[in-house]
Amino acid sequence: MALDLLITNATIVNADGRVHGHVGVSDGRITTLLAQNVAQLPAATRTIDASGRLVIPGGVDAHCHVEQVTGEYKSLDTFRTATTAALHGGTTTIIDFGIPADRGESPIAALRNKLSLIEGARCDVALHGSVLAWDDTVPAQLDEMAELGVRSVKLYTTNRGTTMADEDTILRVMKEMVRLDGLTYLHCEHDAIVVDQTETCASEGHLGIGHLPRSRPALSEDASVREMIAVAEHTGAPVYLVHQTTAAAVRAAAEARARGLQVFSETCPHYLLLDESVYASSEPERFACCPPMRPAETVRQLSDEVALGNVHTLASDHSCYDLAQKRKCSHDVRRMPHGLPGVETRMPAAFTAVVTRGGLSVDRFVELFSTAPARINGLRSKGVIAVGYDADLVVFDPTETRRVDGAALHQGSDFSPFDGLELAGWPSTVVSGGRIVVDEGRFVDPGPVGRFRARAGFSES
Repeated sequence: MALDLLITNATIVNADGRVHGHVGVSDGRITTLLAQNVAQLPAATRTIDASGRLVIPGGVDAHCHVEQVTGEYKSLDTFRTATTAALHGGTTTIIDFGIPADRGESPIAALRNKLSLIEGARCDVALHGSVLAWDDTVPAQLDEMAELGVRSVKLYTTNRGTTMADEDTILRVMKEMVRLDGLTYLHCEHDAIVVDQTETCASEGHLGIGHLPRSRPALSEDASVREMIAVAEHTGAPVYLVHQTTAAAVRAAAEARARGLQVFSETCPHYLLLDESVYASSEPERFACCPPMRPAETVRQLSDEVALGNVHTLASDHSCYDLAQKRKCSHDVRRMPHGLPGVETRMPAAFTAVVTRGGLSVDRFVELFSTAPARINGLRSKGVIAVGYDADLVVFDPTETRRVDGAALHQGSDFSPFDGLELAGWPSTVVSGGRIVVDEGRFVDPGPVGRFRARAGFSES
């Protein structure tokens, strides 16, 4: 019987090395890997010649916010638009969050709401839960999440009055996640420092977006990371530290691992390609995110930590607001929506940061972009080009560059933080679940075929 798809003459790159050969796909799975010098190739319904190009596993973006409600603001994407953008950018699986819209919504209700929205997705979707406040019903809700295949929970150490969880809640949830063989995601900024610094800025009339870095200093992140690592050590909980921006925070995690703790570090491409000088630009609202960009020297030090292997994943932290939403309250960082559209540009931005500029191997890029996010998050059929794995594949020419035009992207926003930058690592062909969804740059809409993916327990990953 003929294969559904055969990719020939490929340089196949996994996190553990590369080979030259051919990849065969049937029924949504990788079924055949053949050496380059095989005497005869099998028949296939469609053949793609990948000569001169690389083939890597489809990207896994472990940190996306889709159809998110933040106070008065709702992000402008849907699961259809966000996953379409993801596929354009070589990402074939996203992990979103079921975060309560307010403190009156229960964690399980927020998660079930997200599950109801996934049906329009064009690629596979997994979910994280979130807890804002502890009560006696939380353990049973976490049990229900685990039964659904949601094996991680996000906790915020800041954003007082909205998404912040207090210290008692954090400690208790970590203990429950140990019981459930789960993973605790942590947004680490020390709330008291952030509040005090923001009040100081307000007293001086410096609350505009141009002053964002001062209102959320690096010290607040570093202090919170060390505090959360201490709670993780006390509870024995595996933890995943999202969007780390400083070398000090990353090194704290590395030191904890050296003591035997299970602590994972994530950063985002915008923290490697941009620095706080963007807030002195003519449109600083384009860069409103928390934590903010850091000084150029901090960016260099963070890049060094990536090169040393102390960062595990590169995620987008995709949050899709447009410039009108950003500008509505850009005079007051407390009221404007924070977060950047990035699911579509994650591949080229990350590739440019760590390979083109950073000098790392493509193998290491694959680890950060796909393999580690899949492994850490219990997506056992993702992140590797091997027989039996999902046929999620990206073909690209690493020497091709394109200039970013946010208005021409597919993310549901009208800008990108990388507007005007020349980036390498754009996909030319993308295969998701065995379907060709980007065909030499042309999008082929597969329809609402994206599946909710249940995840294995942390110890099974």
